[in-house]
Amino acid sequence: MLKRTALYDLQQALNARFVDFGGWELPLHFGSQLEEHHSVRKQMGLFDVSHMGVFDIAGQDAALFLRTLLANDVARLRPKQALYSCLLNETGGILDDLIVYQRDSHQYRVVVNASTLTRDWEWFQANAPQSVHLTQMTERVLLALQGPAAFSVLSGLFDHTTAQALTALSPFTFLECGADFIARTGYTGEDGLEMILTPDRGRALWQALIEKGVAPCGLGARDTLRLEAGFNLYGSDMTENTMPAESNVAWTVSNKDPARDFIGKRALADAKTTHRLTGLVMLTPGVLRHGQAVLSASGQPVGEITSGTFSPTLQHAIALARLNTTHATPNTPLWVDRRGEQLPVYVVRPPFVRHGAKVFELTTPSAD
Repeated sequence: MLKRTALYDLQQALNARFVDFGGWELPLHFGSQLEEHHSVRKQMGLFDVSHMGVFDIAGQDAALFLRTLLANDVARLRPKQALYSCLLNETGGILDDLIVYQRDSHQYRVVVNASTLTRDWEWFQANAPQSVHLTQMTERVLLALQGPAAFSVLSGLFDHTTAQALTALSPFTFLECGADFIARTGYTGEDGLEMILTPDRGRALWQALIEKGVAPCGLGARDTLRLEAGFNLYGSDMTENTMPAESNVAWTVSNKDPARDFIGKRALADAKTTHRLTGLVMLTPGVLRHGQAVLSASGQPVGEITSGTFSPTLQHAIALARLNTTHATPNTPLWVDRRGEQLPVYVVRPPFVRHGAKVFELTTPSAD
């Protein structure tokens, strides 16, 4: 039986079309994926992401534990700050990507992907010393309020002081107000907030935001928005068989402190990168899809698309693809095989869209 979030009945009342997403019955859309996408780019939208996992880490050695477990370094954090990191195995493969929040010097919170939650939890438990206490939050609602107008609706939902404090948050910082945990983070390429709430509070806030005219959004819009923003999807764009340098997230590996040893560090140091994740654009009609082969001008395979879609903002196809490094230079013309038909594409450096506008550069206007 599929799992449901605490908002299922409220979404059902909004005529959500549900799909199976990793064992969860989640909204694909609420009538129009395209309208939901544009709502987030132009105004704002509301997502239920309660399927994601939340771990709390506490104890005198919490920071030391996370400095060993994660490729990024939590020593960079101060209380009420967050950072993005990969969780690696001993061979340098990516077990998951996550966000870690420092609540105080001995308490942290981590949000992980739903598809890897069980494995992540077991990995955390297997590597944690006895001096570190781990707790998995099971009763919670996670909301993502995203879009350029997201902060305009806070008045009335929070008291004046809290609303002002939320508006003043910098990216990758957060506020705790009672049981509300609210961060200025997101997965859309737009400004906004992500919130971890009790079930009752989450239901009340969902209803209040919908009553204020915020568009409910599903998995479909979330995927096209994140792909336009150049954000990886775990399981497609990176897996336990790919390293950060192969997945366009090498920047999340911190080697600033040479004395710090983290899981996967030695494997990364010994690795030679032959493939790199980068962007593709196709200016001719059509859609790029996961699994399509990418070919050189001579017809030789040089990589594969890991995520692809038609960009509602740009009005043409975009994709992330893992390519041979010799063919991953921006503006390189390549071809994608679609059932024997070769479609012209060009390499670009992601992201494709940020804050509603095109951000990549392409000097070659059309295919030869």
